[in-house]
Amino acid sequence: MTVTTHQLEFNTQGDAEIQDLTGAVTEVVGGSGMRNGIVTVFCPGSTGAVTTIEFESGALADLKRLFDEIIPQDRDYEHNRRWGDGNGHSHVRAALLGPSLSVPLVDGRLTLGTWQQIIHVDFDNRPRRRKITVQMVGE
Repeated sequence: MTVTTHQLEFNTQGDAEIQDLTGAVTEVVGGSGMRNGIVTVFCPGSTGAVTTIEFESGALADLKRLFDEIIPQDRDYEHNRRWGDGNGHSHVRAALLGPSLSVPLVDGRLTLGTWQQIIHVDFDNRPRRRKITVQMVGE
């Protein structure tokens, strides 16, 4: 069994900005020579999250609206009282969505559906430099 780890880095603007990571993850997988295993995409940090969605404007707008409705920015958050940084909503949103995603790798290909892309959502309230860990375990 082989384990390989790679880092993706990119800048974000915050405010639920969504980045499509599918191409970058596919490139990492292709360069690894691995054929079968598990690919984990992980976002270190507590205000970003990783999931899948159809990366089209309607679905992306719907996802952003959902988070505005269930975890509004202007609600009173204990985190904001303690730290005064105004991103309490960011932490709660990221915790709800989650920091990682596992995708089976079969015959050298990610087993994503036709309209399924891997995304990162930056929920913070300011621009950030994000690092994503892509780790593959397999052969």
